[in-house]
Order: sequence, then structure tokens, then C-alpha cells
Amino acid sequence: MIKGIGGIFWRTKNLDEVKRWYSKVLKIDVENWNGTVMKLEPGNETIFSFFTEHDSYFPTDQQVMLNFQVHDLDETIHHLEQIGVPLKKEKEDTDFGKFIWIKDPDGRLIELWEK
Repeated sequence: MIKGIGGIFWRTKNLDEVKRWYSKVLKIDVENWNGTVMKLEPGNETIFSFFTEHDSYFPTDQQVMLNFQVHDLDETIHHLEQIGVPLKKEKEDTDFGKFIWIKDPDGRLIELWEK
């Protein structure tokens, strides 16, 4: 029945700052309507997963965590270093892929993943 994720929506107190950050840091082209349409590439996956309210995988005061799949995590880390965005979790190599964490201007933890 479900074809894919239709969108991710949230509120922010700092709309212009958050738009600039996502554009600069994650290279997401945020349009005038305050969003963008991401067209998935072949081989890209979207994971939909639940966690218990006390699971320590990401901060318990954060209800949702964004995960963006990237082509090359080392290249992404280099980009983040060049623009001064600190990693909140160093590169982790697992059976599921490679992961890092960063935070956006609202303090929201974001996971970047190379499959």
C-alpha cells in the first residue's frame, strides 16, 4: 500500500537560519516555499523504524531523528570540516553502513549514512 515517504515536516523558530544551514551544510536546495522535492536515485532506501522511548540510540528528548543517505561519507566529512560543522559522533562503520552525526541550528541531531 505505501509507496514511500511523502515528506518530512517540522516547525522552527529560526526559519531563515535553518534554511541557510540546510542549504550550506547538506547542500539541500531549499526553495522559496521553504522546502524542496528530493527525487530518489536507484538504490536509495528509506528506513522507517521505531525506537522505545528510552532507547539511547539518539537523545531521548528528541522525538524524531533525520537520516540522510549520502554518496561518499568521507567526502561529506571533508565538506563539513571545510565549513566548520563539528561531528557529534565520529564515523562508525557497521554491518548496516557508515554513519556520522551532526546537529542543525535547532539542536536537532541528524544522522548521515553511506550504505
